[in-house]
Amino acid sequence: MESNDREMKGWQVPFFSIWTGQAFSLVGSRLVQFALIWWLTETTGSATVLAMATLVAILPGVILGPFAGTLVDRWNRRLVMIAADAFVALVTLWLAYLFWTGSATMWHVYAAMLARALGGAFHWPAMQASTSLMVPKKHLSRVAGLNQTMQGALLIVAPPLGALLLTLLPLQGIMAIDLVTAILAIVPLLFVVIPQPERVEGAAQKSSVWSDFRTGLRYVAGWPGLMIILAMAMLINFVVTPASSLMPLLVTGHFGGAALQLGWLQSAWGVGMLIGGLLLSVWGGFRRRIYTSILGLVVSGIALMVLGFVPGSLFWLALVALLVRGFTNPLINGPLFAILQATVEPSMQGRVFTLVQSLAAAMVPLSLAVAGPVSDAIGVQTWYIFGGVTFVLVGVVLFFVPAVIKLEDGRPQVEDSPSMPEAVDVALAGD
Repeated sequence: MESNDREMKGWQVPFFSIWTGQAFSLVGSRLVQFALIWWLTETTGSATVLAMATLVAILPGVILGPFAGTLVDRWNRRLVMIAADAFVALVTLWLAYLFWTGSATMWHVYAAMLARALGGAFHWPAMQASTSLMVPKKHLSRVAGLNQTMQGALLIVAPPLGALLLTLLPLQGIMAIDLVTAILAIVPLLFVVIPQPERVEGAAQKSSVWSDFRTGLRYVAGWPGLMIILAMAMLINFVVTPASSLMPLLVTGHFGGAALQLGWLQSAWGVGMLIGGLLLSVWGGFRRRIYTSILGLVVSGIALMVLGFVPGSLFWLALVALLVRGFTNPLINGPLFAILQATVEPSMQGRVFTLVQSLAAAMVPLSLAVAGPVSDAIGVQTWYIFGGVTFVLVGVVLFFVPAVIKLEDGRPQVEDSPSMPEAVDVALAGD
């Protein structure tokens, strides 16, 4: 990956042309997501329906994610993003027609959410893998910070904007906005050249998708530091997902609040994430980026414990704790993604990113199944304390694991087995 070690002259214009288009598309997607969830809530009033909607949105990434990443590594990534955006736009157009004619049902919404998630399962790894080939290594942490800043801004803006638009427009009108933002995402992709990792000559013909998938598994399994990070991501997702899902119960049961207080807590998280993302985009993190993630993990754990111990009369302290949690989120995730983008061979990035995402997301259904009964039995706050202690312990342990600290030094050189394609230098080729 020597090409990425050198400063890429003029990288900002092509990359941020694509990044801006994708940001607009993400705004449209969040508005549609808000509108559909609200429609399901108003139409059914069922917690089971909402839980099913969450499951439908997660399943494609969990089940198909690793195979989607394998295909992304074989295909032209620019075309994958164009096809994914266009597919999601067509699904949105179909759903808008159903709402316009008054024939939309809950099952149509489920189908649309599933299809949109399927498009995202291909789009996300293609964008992540393309970033490392378009952005110089030294700027990857800052770009990750910008991504986290955008996510934080969306958490603040999308819900109230979606609520406002629902009072002004019918659902098909919000779908139309999403179609416009999808076009804004596709147009730059038609003109910008995204470098492609050059495959070994004849590899595409000799290897099957299943063979490439197994190669990706062996690649990850042969990297002890990455395996530990994967285990960490699974454990963190297991303890943190219920913390978000149980927030309404914490508000009503412990603080005696209502929707307004829940909104304040969610906004505090978004503001913290916005500030943390801005800091990371300017600062870039410590020179050894994993230290930034570890520090963020420990501080986030302390904030979680504060949420677990805070008295019901000190709601303002819960707001501060959520703001700190949001602030640390970019510091944890941004450097980790930057490390993977800088060290994983470009030809393997689609598989590695989707494996990380799929394994972490696979813990969500399990954690929700466990956290509900546990919280009913011993109280919601106990789960926050458990999660906080887990965060802190994981952060402290990782600090003393050499394989993790040396993660950004790259994958250890191991002798490949006869069945595994030889490691090759990756050249950058245009579309």
